[in-house]
Amino acid sequence: MADLLELSRRMIDEGEGAGGGGLGPANRVNLELSEVGDGVAMVEAFSHVVAFDSGAGLVLFDASLGPFGPAVVGALRGWRTDPVDTLVYTHGHVDHVGGAAAVLADADERGHRRPSVVAHESVPARFDRYDLTHGYNSVINARQFGGTGLTGGDDDGRGFPRRWVRPTVTYHDRLQLHVGDLELALHHSRGETDDHTWTWVPSCRAACIGDLMVWVFPNAGNPQKVQRYPLDWARALREIAAHEPELLLPAHGLPIAGRERIHTVLDDVATALEVLVHQTLDMMNEGATLDEIVHSVAVPAHLLAKPYLAPTYDEPEFVVRNVWRMYGGWYDGNPARLKPPSDAAAGRELAALAGGADVLVRRALELADDGDFRLACHLVELAAAATPDDRAVHVARADVYGRRRHAEASLMAKGIYGWAERQSSARVEELG
Repeated sequence: MADLLELSRRMIDEGEGAGGGGLGPANRVNLELSEVGDGVAMVEAFSHVVAFDSGAGLVLFDASLGPFGPAVVGALRGWRTDPVDTLVYTHGHVDHVGGAAAVLADADERGHRRPSVVAHESVPARFDRYDLTHGYNSVINARQFGGTGLTGGDDDGRGFPRRWVRPTVTYHDRLQLHVGDLELALHHSRGETDDHTWTWVPSCRAACIGDLMVWVFPNAGNPQKVQRYPLDWARALREIAAHEPELLLPAHGLPIAGRERIHTVLDDVATALEVLVHQTLDMMNEGATLDEIVHSVAVPAHLLAKPYLAPTYDEPEFVVRNVWRMYGGWYDGNPARLKPPSDAAAGRELAALAGGADVLVRRALELADDGDFRLACHLVELAAAATPDDRAVHVARADVYGRRRHAEASLMAKGIYGWAERQSSARVEELG
C-alpha cells in the first residue's frame, strides 16, 4: 500500500509524476484504504471517502459513486467495524453522494443506527434540480466522460441516478458537531458548487475540503454545467489556509501534509482563480466583448506548470466564460449574436457564397493540417449544418474533430470534441 503523503510530497516538492491527462496521476481510483493520520483514513475512489475514528463511531466525508459504494464500505470495514455515526456530504455531486445507500445498507445489516447525513441546506435543492434534468444530465455526463462509466448510473448502471440519500441534518453557514473525541467545524462556501462544505478538525489540524482542491486546474468553468463561483472559491482556500492545517484531505487527488506545503498549494490555486476573475472583470469594466476577453486573459505559465494546476480536466478559457456568465449574462457583446439565424440558415448561406459545402470542407481540412483547429471546426460545422445528409461532409467532420480531440489537453474539451466525432462517424454509417 502506497504512502499517500509521501507520494504527494514528491509530486509537490520534486515534480515527480507531474503531467498526464484527464484527472491526472494524483487522482487514483483503486478502492484501497490508507491511514493518513492517527485514526484518519482515506479510501481512494471517485470520489475518495475520508474517515475519522472518533472513539464513538466513524465520521465519513463523502460516499463516492453508487457503483463504488459497496467496495468503499468493504475497505472501511477492513479498517474499523465501529458504527458510522455521521456522514458529511462535501457537496451534492453524484460522485460524492451516490455511495451513501451502501453506507446505510451496511448499518442495517450490522444492526447499527443509521448515520446522520449532514450537508449544506442547498443540497436537497440540487437533488430536486437533478430530478428535473435527469435526461440532460445523463447526456452531458456521457459526453464529458466519454463513456467511462463515471456517471453514477441508474439501477441498470447507465445514465444519471434517480435515487438520493437525502440529508437528515442541514445547516446555513456554520455548524459545530461533536462526535466522540472529535470536534468538527463545518463551513459553507460556494466554489465548484453553491452547496459546498469544508470542515476543520482541530484535534488533527486537518481540513476536509471536498473538491476545493482536486489536483488539476479547478473545475470552475465546466462548459456543460451550471454556474461556478471562482472568486468565492479562492476566498474559501484562503480561509482554509488561515487555519494553518497540517493535513489537507481533498476528495480527489492525494492528501497533503505539512503546514508550509499546504499553504503554498492553497495560495497557488487561489491565485490562479483570482487572476482569471480580476483580469476578466477589468476588461468587462472597460467594455470589452467576450471574444476579446477569451483571447486575452491567461493564467501565468509558472502556475499552470504546478503539478496540481495542470489544465487537464477543466481549463482557464472555460473559467473566463463562466466569469462572464456570472457577471455579464449570456449576451457576449456581439450584436449579430443577440438574435442570430439558425445554424442551418447560416451554413447554407455561407456555403452558397463559398461555392458549395465542399469548399468549406476542403478549407477546414487545410486549416486542420496547419493546426488551426478553432477555424477548421467552425467551417466544418457550417458545412454540416448546410448539408446534414452529405456523407463526405460527415467524414471530414469526424476527421477534424477527431484530430482536435487528440490535440486538446482538458478532459472536458476532449469529451465534447469526441462526442462530435462519434456523431459524424455514426452518421457516415447511416448514410452508407
